[in-house]
Amino acid sequence: MTWECVIGLEVHVQLGTNTKMFCAAANSYGEPPNTLVDPYTLGLPGALPVPNAEAVRLGTRAALALGCTVHPVSIFARKHYFYPDLPKGYQISQFEEPLATKGAVTIESPERGRISIGVTRLHLEEDAGKSLHDRLPGRTAVDLNRAGVPLAEIVSEPDMRSAAEARAYLTLLRQLLVYAGVSECSMEKGTLRVDANVSVRKAGDPNFGTKTEVKNLNSFANVERAIEVERERQIAILEQGGRIHQETRLFNANTGATKALRSKEESHDYRYFPDPDLPPLVLDPLWIDEQRATLPELPEAKRARFASEHGLPAYHAATLTLEQPVAEFFEQTVKAGAEPKAAADWVLETVLTVYNESGTFPVTPGRLAALVGLVKDGTVSKQAAKQVYAELVTTTEAPRAIADRLGLVQVSDTGALGKWVDEVLAAHPSEVARFKGGEVKLIGFLVGQVMKKSGGKADPKAVQPVLQEKLR
Repeated sequence: MTWECVIGLEVHVQLGTNTKMFCAAANSYGEPPNTLVDPYTLGLPGALPVPNAEAVRLGTRAALALGCTVHPVSIFARKHYFYPDLPKGYQISQFEEPLATKGAVTIESPERGRISIGVTRLHLEEDAGKSLHDRLPGRTAVDLNRAGVPLAEIVSEPDMRSAAEARAYLTLLRQLLVYAGVSECSMEKGTLRVDANVSVRKAGDPNFGTKTEVKNLNSFANVERAIEVERERQIAILEQGGRIHQETRLFNANTGATKALRSKEESHDYRYFPDPDLPPLVLDPLWIDEQRATLPELPEAKRARFASEHGLPAYHAATLTLEQPVAEFFEQTVKAGAEPKAAADWVLETVLTVYNESGTFPVTPGRLAALVGLVKDGTVSKQAAKQVYAELVTTTEAPRAIADRLGLVQVSDTGALGKWVDEVLAAHPSEVARFKGGEVKLIGFLVGQVMKKSGGKADPKAVQPVLQEKLR
């Protein structure tokens, strides 16, 4: 029997504000436990919520980047549940009237090609605190630093059919949110968290199966692993005649298995109602249009422009636009005078390695463009240029000055080239005889020997004509 997996993702994105969603306590990472709190965070009587305007702005930008309709009026509601890390006994969220609905993004599916993934809704809410089970033996500790931090929850439609599609969706989602300046989206820091809703059904069945929600997914790779594991678990149960229970499950990255945590709550279990301390959130349609107009060029448009304007292959354009700073560095290098294809090669082969390791660009676009120019006009070879680049990282010298100092400037003078060619021909009489006998491919070998003899200084474009003349 053939089974089909149905996947929807709930993504919580921590918005990049300085303060929390409804109070003035700092929104920061890595501080000592329970130091970023105030009367509201602690749920003390009389402490009232005040919405964070910057969080609203960032949430709106996120929604627009995902193609959602941002509603001029939305409602904050109380979502009730009772955990130690939720001092008030409820979380302020949005339910029936969220900030935005009905968006979509387009991904490249490994199995189905180019497909659209619907975004059901994006709503604003405050985060809960964090329960720590590994600090005190036999006890659970609570850190409220994260309580009240502003979140945008992004709920997808169940449009994904494989773990690979889920990963592609998450990759694009993160890319869009970072481009829009909404969040750094770091799973390591918890500024992007993912829950996966997974079910299976017989291929061709229009009805959905019973879903489970899988939590504790701390990397894109583990999202993929957990979905595969849960898919196989559900199929095994159904093929044995069992049934799937709607529940929340935890993924253990060490064992590669999921385990039941609790039965899955329904919306009525949370007893939602509009928060009496907060009026409706009303946004001026003109303000929404201003936010749309100030969005930067988003990845898909940038990829298309890199391909059409700079003539880059699809792979180059896609890789350069994965990270916004890399795309900007490439464009600045081209503006400084570098030929686009050569600049793309340098960024992808050399610059990107350093950026991935350190998050910095130690060589400015202008200096890289100057180095690309030296290769283009034949002043230095590509191999020698890599030595020059290594020096550019540690010095302030101009690329040409470094090439001169290291003796890397290519020699095009026919007199000097002729001397090296004569020495190579004298040292390889059998190859010369074979070449004259018709093995013309040996010209490559002889050029290589001249380059070796010159210590890499010979201009390879000028070597071949000299070789051919002397061989005649």
